[in-house]
Amino acid sequence: MKRAQHIRAQLRHLRVKLMRSEDAGVLVEFGIVVSLFLFLFMSLLDFGRLSFSVVNAQKAAQMAARIAVVRPAACNYADKTPLPLIHQRGSDTSLRFGAACDAATGVCDDPGDLVCVGGVENLATDQDPIGTSDEIWGRISPLLPPGATIANLQITYEFDEELGFLGGPYTPMVTVELDLADFEFVSPLGALANAAGATNSTLPNAGETLGYSSFSVSLPAEDLALGESG
Repeated sequence: MKRAQHIRAQLRHLRVKLMRSEDAGVLVEFGIVVSLFLFLFMSLLDFGRLSFSVVNAQKAAQMAARIAVVRPAACNYADKTPLPLIHQRGSDTSLRFGAACDAATGVCDDPGDLVCVGGVENLATDQDPIGTSDEIWGRISPLLPPGATIANLQITYEFDEELGFLGGPYTPMVTVELDLADFEFVSPLGALANAAGATNSTLPNAGETLGYSSFSVSLPAEDLALGESG
């Protein structure tokens, strides 16, 4: 009987000791802190990559536009009229050559827009032996995310009556657009946030994507001059 009472007393003592022990609480706190640390670290990693990609893409679009405004049109389509070299006379025949295109309506002819997709009919010519879109892509591709191709590059030449003068070099508004694939996260941010104490976090996990905004830059063409220096 005394032995049974002794065993029960030992069990009660052990139960009280376990209830008062802080070891389990330390493990829980450690798990939360580690999860929070990993969440912060992985967030800095992924969103840092995203910011880096966006800044580089913006810089690439600016660089591409700057090259495009001083080089020949980026593509030659067999079924489209190429851009003129000079501003032709429009419907208004009352003004002499040299008059600004915005002096009156119809002073300079509107030849229509030319939309060039990189890699499509990017034909080299004697005046443009490389091909403008190939030249641009060679300069900007190191700045863009892996997987980007020349087909992501589009250049539009749009007539603007506020640019140029009758008989002078044709100076359209040049718009460069980069349409890049969605950004892909590599960290389980949602899972880490939930482990750190969040409830039903909507943050992305590894493999999920986020769409880029459109990267577009417009500049007025200078003179679309030929030659290595534009």
